[in-house]
Amino acid sequence: MDKSWMHIEDRLHSSEYVEGVRQFIVMAISHTANTDQIRCPCRRCRNRAFHSIRTVEDHLFFRGIDATYTPWIFHGEDDPFRNLTFSDEEEDDPLAHSDYIDDLDELSDDIHHGSFMDHHIRNDGESYGGDQPSTSNPPVNSNFEDLVADARRPLYLSCTKFSKLSFIIKLLHIKSIVGWTVKSFDMVIKLLQEAFLDTLFPDSYNDAHRLERGLGFSYEKIHVYPNDCALFWKENASYNDCPKCGASRWEQSTIQGRRIRQKVLQHSPLKPRLQRLYMSKKTAQDMRWHVDGHVDDPTCMQHPSDLKAWKDFDKKHMPFSTDPRNVRLGLASDGFNPFNNMSRPYSIWLVLLVPYNLPPWLCMEEPYTMLSLLIPGPMSPGNDIDVFLRPLLDELKELLEEGIRTYDAYSMQHFMLHAALLWTINDFPA
Repeated sequence: MDKSWMHIEDRLHSSEYVEGVRQFIVMAISHTANTDQIRCPCRRCRNRAFHSIRTVEDHLFFRGIDATYTPWIFHGEDDPFRNLTFSDEEEDDPLAHSDYIDDLDELSDDIHHGSFMDHHIRNDGESYGGDQPSTSNPPVNSNFEDLVADARRPLYLSCTKFSKLSFIIKLLHIKSIVGWTVKSFDMVIKLLQEAFLDTLFPDSYNDAHRLERGLGFSYEKIHVYPNDCALFWKENASYNDCPKCGASRWEQSTIQGRRIRQKVLQHSPLKPRLQRLYMSKKTAQDMRWHVDGHVDDPTCMQHPSDLKAWKDFDKKHMPFSTDPRNVRLGLASDGFNPFNNMSRPYSIWLVLLVPYNLPPWLCMEEPYTMLSLLIPGPMSPGNDIDVFLRPLLDELKELLEEGIRTYDAYSMQHFMLHAALLWTINDFPA
């Protein structure tokens, strides 16, 4: 089908555009069981919202169709990546051909394409053997095929509202907000399994929790010397006593055979979190906003890219600034008392990272604020905060000098992602 009409700007006066929209609507209606609502491919909805046929037509004429939506996989055309990568076992599965689609599908497809290309296609389009060992960074989400299958499998055969993946995510969200214990979560799961026999519930909290691990939402626990001299990390990982002050790594325990660490730093790796920013077409496009979407106005400051510090950095590091996908970061740190009780002094410190590539209405939003370090108390780290920052600083050095191979869902190609810390945000004690 001719799709050149998708790029016509004079939509209201073009007979070619009118005919193109008509053919698209006919195709969409013929490939859906529900003609009341279909996915809208306009530039704003981008297949994330369902509307009536009339509303979709209005959107296509007044807003225009998303020019990047060339394979119409949500309206009847085959997805070439899906046809190439699905196994015969999946084709025999009756649920694999279900008409079920939910809001997770767009992101799932983006990452699935990246996973496929990471194993089978080079940036120049030449194929190579998948059995050869790779020396590059391992692909994000090694069990992604399982997650894709869960995202496309309805919770039960006739369910159109939840997939197995989306339902589990909502359960985990409720557990986090309400404060369920693991035992209470398992009890609810068992009750649901007994009441709804043909429903694809997880077996337990551990089974549901594997999704978080599969999506890369993990952190590492690093033991700290009690007096904040150094970390039990890398060259000190095997020590039980501090080489500087001699303090023990472990608390005295009354339980025989059980050792309890005295202080633990929680570190969330930065590299996979930056890679996840490019797993979605929409977010990957927004990460270029500071170059592609920003209008330079010398009379006012609209974005951190207008700052002199940003521009000076670009001049000093030209190879970094030539690719708008490279990430500029800000670091914020402060301490607080988690017990809401001033009579019980305790100071736990957060180290947060903010990506400033995004447009100003997104870069300070909660979904894009990354918790990098959780520094334990009970006392403020003070001048020893550099000891706790070492895992983050090591990552930042690697990201600036070496980079990490990342899949860009917007351009559908891999690139070497670099990142730089431009400034910090803190009060005087921090």
